[in-house]
Amino acid sequence: MAAIVLATGLQAGCTAMQGFRAAADKPRVRAVPLPERELLEPISRNFFTLDSPGQSVVGEPQVVFATEENTFSDLAREYGLGYDEIVAANPGVDPWLPGAGTPVLLPTQYVLPDVPRHGVVLNLAAKRLYYFPEVADGEPVQVLTYPIGIGRVGWETPLGEATVIAKARDPSWYVPASVRREHAEQGDPLPAVVPPGPDNPLGKFVLKLDMPGYLIHGTNQPYGVGMRVSHGCVRLYPENIETLYELVDIGVPVRLINEPYLTGFRDGELYFEGHAPLEGDDRDPDEQVQAALERASGADEPLALDARNHAKAIASEALGIPVRVHLADAGEVFERARVVRNTVEPDPDVPTLEEVRALLDALPDEAPGAEALAADTPDE
Repeated sequence: MAAIVLATGLQAGCTAMQGFRAAADKPRVRAVPLPERELLEPISRNFFTLDSPGQSVVGEPQVVFATEENTFSDLAREYGLGYDEIVAANPGVDPWLPGAGTPVLLPTQYVLPDVPRHGVVLNLAAKRLYYFPEVADGEPVQVLTYPIGIGRVGWETPLGEATVIAKARDPSWYVPASVRREHAEQGDPLPAVVPPGPDNPLGKFVLKLDMPGYLIHGTNQPYGVGMRVSHGCVRLYPENIETLYELVDIGVPVRLINEPYLTGFRDGELYFEGHAPLEGDDRDPDEQVQAALERASGADEPLALDARNHAKAIASEALGIPVRVHLADAGEVFERARVVRNTVEPDPDVPTLEEVRALLDALPDEAPGAEALAADTPDE
C-alpha cells in the first residue's frame, strides 16, 4: 500500500512518531520498563461498556511478549485483532517470526466511529466492525467490536446504509459463474454448489444485507480476517460471527463507512487514531485529518498548532493506535500499555509458516451474490 504523504513542518515541541517502537525501550523517566511491569490478565477481546455518554474511546493498548512459536496471525486471533491491525502497530517486527521475548504491541484500544451508536457499524478503513446492542433508557452504552476481512481492490465492499434482511445457519454457497471460470482456469474447478461443511468459504453463519449480493459471514480461512481478501463480502472469525449471529436480529441497521482518521475523548483527553487509507481512496489526507480534528474540537475552540501537527504526524505513521494528541511523545502509548500474559496455547494442528502463506495465497474468491443464501437455509 502506498505511503501517505502529509504536510510536515512539525513544531520543535512536537515529537513525530518516528522511532515509535524504540520508545518502548527508552521510556520517560517515570515509566517502568516493560519487562519490569506486573504481568496482568488480558482485557476483554470484544466487549466494552462506556463509562459516560461522552466517552468515545474504549479498551486499552496491551503488550505481550511473543514466544518462539508465535506468529502475528496467532496473536491477532487470540487477542481479538485482525492481521493488518497487528502488523501496522508493530513496524519493523517480522510478523511470521517475531522471536521469543519480543514485545508485541496489541492495538486493543479503539476510537469509536463518529456515527449514531445503533446497530452495526463497519469502518472499512480500520477493517473493524462495531455492534451497539439496544439498552434500556438510562443504561450505559455497550459495544462489541470485531476485526473483519473486506473486499479486495477491484471488488470493494460498498459504502452506505443497509439492513439485515435474513440469517442463515450452515448455508450452501452457490458459486457464481465468474468464480467457477476463474478457478477452472487455475486448474482448481469448483462445483456449482458448495454444501455446508469445512470447505464452505461462508463458514457456518451468514447475515444477509439488503445491498444485493453482500453478506456478513464467517470463513473457513480465518487467517484472512483483518485483510482485503474477499470479493466484497465481510468476513469474521468463526467464533465472532457465531456471537454476532445470535445477537443481531433481522431489521437491524448496518452502516458502512470509510474513515481512516478518528478522534475521540476519554476522561477529558483527546485521542487521535490514524489508519492507512484504503488503496483507491483518492480523498486528500490533509483535508480528512483536518475534518476529524474539527469534529472533535468544534469550530469555536480550534486546536493549537502543535496539537494539530502532532495529529498529522500520527496520521502519517498509520499505526492504527489511539494516541493522546496533547502528549507529544512517541512513547506515551507504551507508557500506559497493559503488559499481559501470553495466552496463546500451542496447537498441534496449527499450520506451519509455509502452509499459512499458501493458505493466504489460495483464499477462496467468493463473489458477492444473493444466491449465497439458499431458499431452504434461512433461519428467520
